[in-house]
Amino acid sequence: MQGAKNIETREKLQVIEDILREKKAEDVEIINVVGRTLMADYFVIASGTSKIHIKAIADALIIDAKHKGVRKHHVEGYAEARWVLVDYGDIIVHIMSPEEREYYDIESLWRETAARLESAAR
Repeated sequence: MQGAKNIETREKLQVIEDILREKKAEDVEIINVVGRTLMADYFVIASGTSKIHIKAIADALIIDAKHKGVRKHHVEGYAEARWVLVDYGDIIVHIMSPEEREYYDIESLWRETAARLESAAR
């Protein structure tokens, strides 16, 4: 397949982060969930300022990342554009409206999960 590359998770993460920042995604946060869930190794959470901005970020992420060898597995929530999830297998990107992000507070959920797992491991 022309242009396809097998790149490591860290490289994918950098490509994703760069694209999000180029498209002016706000409050980009990367959460390491290695060993905490089977879903992914990293969650990347970012906010868009409007539905149009969220779709523009998602479009750029999907297209630009593909050109750099990072191919998505699945996309959810694009039509509503309140919370778009782009699944890259080992990395799941959440592009959210500020309201959705505040309501679901994924960052706190995973910080609490990490703290509980670390406590249980002792």
